[in-house]
Amino acid sequence: MGYNFTVTTQPRIRPELLLLVAIASVQLGSSFAKQLFELAPPWIVVWLRLLTSGMVLAMFARPRLRGRTWIEWRRVLAYALSLTLMNVSFVLAISRIPIGMAVTFEFLGPLAVAVAGSRRVREFLWAGLAALGVALLGFTPGDLDAVGVLLALLAGAFWAAYILAAAPAGRHWEGTTAVTISSWVGTLLLLPVVLATLGAGTTEWVTDPRVWLWGLALGLLGSVIPYGLELRALSTMDRGVFGIMMSLEPAAAAVLAWLVLSEELRPVEMLAMACVVVASMGALHGSRAAPLPEVVA
Repeated sequence: MGYNFTVTTQPRIRPELLLLVAIASVQLGSSFAKQLFELAPPWIVVWLRLLTSGMVLAMFARPRLRGRTWIEWRRVLAYALSLTLMNVSFVLAISRIPIGMAVTFEFLGPLAVAVAGSRRVREFLWAGLAALGVALLGFTPGDLDAVGVLLALLAGAFWAAYILAAAPAGRHWEGTTAVTISSWVGTLLLLPVVLATLGAGTTEWVTDPRVWLWGLALGLLGSVIPYGLELRALSTMDRGVFGIMMSLEPAAAAVLAWLVLSEELRPVEMLAMACVVVASMGALHGSRAAPLPEVVA
């Protein structure tokens, strides 16, 4: 008598789906962060995001700190500084301008990195299309908050710096240790601002449990969940495809901000966003080194 054994395996989730969930998680976290402005100042919001993400990530990552060389520390600190400043600039930007618009300006950073890695005319044409999109935003009806735009562009510059710092840091700090250390470095760097805010009398948020629960949600949505999903997607996904899919971030930001916050973009703003998204996809398709994942810690 013979026996037939059938080995069943769980269906593998496609990396593209994992990345879409990661993108949605990051941008949903941004919408939640903007809602939290009603209960706490923007500086406190970004500090809570860093603090809670660092606490959760520390449960999974046990960084080996002893015996590290100065070069290793210098690289992870450069990564941490660029990541922290990117998050601070972006959160301050969305406190002044719509999230979709902020992400559109911010995405010029990784686009510039992709274009800078090529000398082909086609790549500069993509850059021109992105510049057209930005120019269109200047013709939107009403007043465009100059400080908000500047902060979003600054976030893009720090995003570009983060992309350049991520690879060297990743070679020396395995797994999630680099982003875990970055979260704690950012938490410590912003602590003086938090203490100054408390000293100025802004203390209502400290005893409000909703603020801390929202802060935990921001840490999970903005860093822990997307970072884990992106790492898993990258293990089986072509980096070029990864970079192109990341170009959907401005559109995802606008859609989720519309659903969560009722933020609407005018036709000219949607056209501008489309220019940047298409330019990003085109530039990243031709770039040999696609941008690394965005981690909003």
